[in-house]
Amino acid sequence: MLTWLLRLLAVGFVMTCAANVAQAALGHPSPWQIGLQDSATPVMDGLISFHNFVMGIIAAIVIFVLALLVIVMVRFNARSNPVPSRTTHNTAIEVAWTLIPVIILITIAVPSFKLLFLQQHIPPADLTVKVTGKQWFWTYSYPDNGKFEFDSLMLRDADRKPDQPRLLAVDNAMVVPVNKVIRVQTTAADVIHSFAVPSFGIKIDAIPGRLNETWFRATKEGVYYGQCSELCGKDHAFMPIEVRVVSEQAFAAWVE
Repeated sequence: MLTWLLRLLAVGFVMTCAANVAQAALGHPSPWQIGLQDSATPVMDGLISFHNFVMGIIAAIVIFVLALLVIVMVRFNARSNPVPSRTTHNTAIEVAWTLIPVIILITIAVPSFKLLFLQQHIPPADLTVKVTGKQWFWTYSYPDNGKFEFDSLMLRDADRKPDQPRLLAVDNAMVVPVNKVIRVQTTAADVIHSFAVPSFGIKIDAIPGRLNETWFRATKEGVYYGQCSELCGKDHAFMPIEVRVVSEQAFAAWVE
């Protein structure tokens, strides 16, 4: 019975991974997608690796606990074990169930702190973009390029092209060059918003009267989508983010 359960779990895990790979897309979610979006930055690479690492630990713990439950049900039920044991203590087991969780937590903590440092330590920026959250759209400013700014609003269905995703496409996208460190400064004009782009591995609150910072370095050209991730009012669900990663030449031309 135990072998059959382990085989069933293994088959389910393989099918899940296969579905995840098949459904993952670069820059936006896909129908029936299970896992994370494909990575486009070093930070997201680290997040995906850490996620898979922790999922492996979780799967091992689940299988171990399931095996223990099956063993207990088979070997220690009233029919198989009519005279119950009077044992109350087992020093080796008590030491093990204290030390093993501590070791597991330390094993998780070390890569977690490394990833947290990578996210929080902003390297020297090649470009700064200031993002202001408003009800219910975004305003992008480029202080390094003449201090111009523009608003970005969600496209209505009548204005969308067939290849533009519903509820995610906007009229004016944020444009950045590929393979450059982009410092993103966030604030808000009214209530708290949250600037999040899953493929970049960034999510930071935009708070009125406060300037928060994060960064990313997109390694692949393309169009990447996100959304406001903080409940900010009645049109919170219609406040998408679109980031276009282009070549340096294309970015220079866009700025001009």
